Amino acid sequence: MPSEMASSKNFGVRKREAIGIVKSMVEVECPRQVSCADLLILAAREAVAMSGGPWIRVPLGRRDSVTTSYELADASLPPSNTGVDGMLHILGEKGMTVEESEGEHAAEMDPGFEAFLKLSCPQGSLTSNSSFVGNDLTDFVFDNQYYRDTMGGRGVLKIDAYMAMDPRTAPIMAHFANNKDDFYQAFISAFVKLSSTGVLTGNQGVVRKSCNAID
Repeated sequence: MPSEMASSKNFGVRKREAIGIVKSMVEVECPRQVSCADLLILAAREAVAMSGGPWIRVPLGRRDSVTTSYELADASLPPSNTGVDGMLHILGEKGMTVEESEGEHAAEMDPGFEAFLKLSCPQGSLTSNSSFVGNDLTDFVFDNQYYRDTMGGRGVLKIDAYMAMDPRTAPIMAHFANNKDDFYQAFISAFVKLSSTGVLTGNQGVVRKSCNAID
């Protein structure tokens, strides 16, 4: 059965094999003790910290599902053309505030940036995970440059431009563009909430031996 990673909405997720390698090493030392779900969260936490972002204390104890479904990923992940109403509704259902929604990611675009995207994006084919277009000027650094770029008309997705103009979100976007510490605090709160939503704990699920297959 196709897994969640088969969902077209996960096309940009790379280096998944690294999780499998880490899991194999953990299993040697602590068999069936650390779930793949926890490893994914810890990997995300370390990636943020290693790229210059905040170190986040995350709750652990997740367990792995005994089923897999790319349809669930399709239904859970918002499409790239989602508007502000849709995004706030989706994240609101997960208990997030507007500020946390912003901390987590007929509009106009800067003409120069639009020309750059036309040159950078593949022509005549769908974007795949072999394609790479940065969404801000500091692609490999975790910072608040995204907000500065978006407020300057250099957002890549429709939702970027919409949030920079919508009266509910524009003030928050502008604030985060000028205050990295406040953005970090909102991101930390959003990260913990999203990574704790709908998880299996206690006697639910299993701790898989391998992250690439269901036991």
